[in-house]
Amino acid sequence: MILYIRNMACESCMILVRQELDKLGIQHKRIELGEVEIRGLISDEKKESFAQAIEPGGLELVDSAEQVLIDKIKATIADYVFNKKNIKQNLSAYLAEELEMEYAQLATYFSGLTGTTIEQYAIALKIEKAKELLAVENKSLKEVAEQLDYKQVSHLSNQFKKVTGIRPSEFKRKGVASRKTIQELGKVG
Repeated sequence: MILYIRNMACESCMILVRQELDKLGIQHKRIELGEVEIRGLISDEKKESFAQAIEPGGLELVDSAEQVLIDKIKATIADYVFNKKNIKQNLSAYLAEELEMEYAQLATYFSGLTGTTIEQYAIALKIEKAKELLAVENKSLKEVAEQLDYKQVSHLSNQFKKVTGIRPSEFKRKGVASRKTIQELGKVG
């Protein structure tokens, strides 16, 4: 049995899910971004208990096939953005390969259900990661550009201003207060 989980987009989320499954005695085969494969079946009561246990962490069980696909697309985009240095494909090829669908289908489906494009969502994720690197890790804009695989610092700076309305240097002075969680980004659409 597979459970699909919305907003599960980082290692911390997977740790939370594993802990809550273990607390409830629910055996699992694998835990990946956005989904958990359960050994056998679980009762509706245990499923509801699990849903309630992960909710404070910003996670949510989903049943809709449409929402499952959107969440898989978002998780795959996050994987691409956060691991770009290790991925040699462009985003469209990576999504098509990972999700085993034509990119045009994915793009149409995503924009139709979220109201934003895959590219806009990926840029928003990159800018949030840039904010983290600038504010939390105190990296320079050049280091951030390199880590996020921007060819030019000016390109990152221009995208940053377009998305946030302020320059990276202004953000650095402002700090963490203007950052968004991945759950808030998920509400782009």
